[in-house]
Amino acid sequence: MSDQVFVGAIDQGTSSTRFLIFDVKGQIVASHQCEYQNHYAKAGWVEKDPNQILESVETAVVGACRRFNSLGFDSSQIKTVGITNQRETTVAFDIETGEPLTNAIIWNDVRTKELVRSLIDEAGSASRFASINGLPITTYFSAVKMRWMLENVPKVKEARQRGTLRFGTIDTWLIYKLTGSYVTDVTNASRTMLMDLKTFKWSQECLDFFGVQESELPEVRSSAEVYGTITEGRLQGVPISGCLGDQQAAMVGQSCFEAGEAKNTYGTGCFMLFNTGANPIFSKNGLLTTVGYQLGPNAVPKYALEGSIAVAGSAIQWLRDM
Repeated sequence: MSDQVFVGAIDQGTSSTRFLIFDVKGQIVASHQCEYQNHYAKAGWVEKDPNQILESVETAVVGACRRFNSLGFDSSQIKTVGITNQRETTVAFDIETGEPLTNAIIWNDVRTKELVRSLIDEAGSASRFASINGLPITTYFSAVKMRWMLENVPKVKEARQRGTLRFGTIDTWLIYKLTGSYVTDVTNASRTMLMDLKTFKWSQECLDFFGVQESELPEVRSSAEVYGTITEGRLQGVPISGCLGDQQAAMVGQSCFEAGEAKNTYGTGCFMLFNTGANPIFSKNGLLTTVGYQLGPNAVPKYALEGSIAVAGSAIQWLRDM
């Protein structure tokens, strides 16, 4: 076994999960990918058992580590792990049992469209909170998924009454199950419609409107710090020390670190992110204002404008599988 050190990356996407192992030069040494199918219980519904998402991560880790070991390396040489994840997908779980209370609602699910109409009527405008959270009221973001669960899932209602209800995006779910820490990063938090873009705190005004309690949400942390240590499995004892929503991770991966630089990626959907620097810019033409990254607790956060197309590669996958 050499004295080289390596970094692991969990890439948890909409239709597959990968685990990749990089050397210090950023070259992929080993990887493993698991494709999986989401569930479509009704027209417009897209959901998945959160435990199956976790299992796909565990399977990808085992597969990549086996390949890594076959090359003569030891899993103990993996010194830290980062996570990038599908954004907006929302999990409700019980903090006492650690078990999900219902299937995760995937980001492109539109079951909340009637709820969204009523919320817009109540708010007076879809952009009522855009000056706070950078986002319009739409089916895309996590807050309306949380509200729908509270109104329609008995187990979620019961957990709230017990005080054991917790919500999270996929990063939160994975970090919680792998380390026991209940946290999220600023990029994922900025996609919930519940975080103030300027303070990086949960907005009480948004919480009140959507009916979510702050105690039901994770602590917001930067995108680059130690969130906890993996408690079991092949990576036991390895810290998780990086977290970015998938599109922000792509922006960082493409080295868009200067204001004015942009990336475009093509996957389940297509997403353009344009780095706007240290100040949030609010679009008048339908672009979303979001956190680009904050690479450390004391680092200056960078913001982005985003253009999103929900259905792209997923249409090709649908044609392939028909």
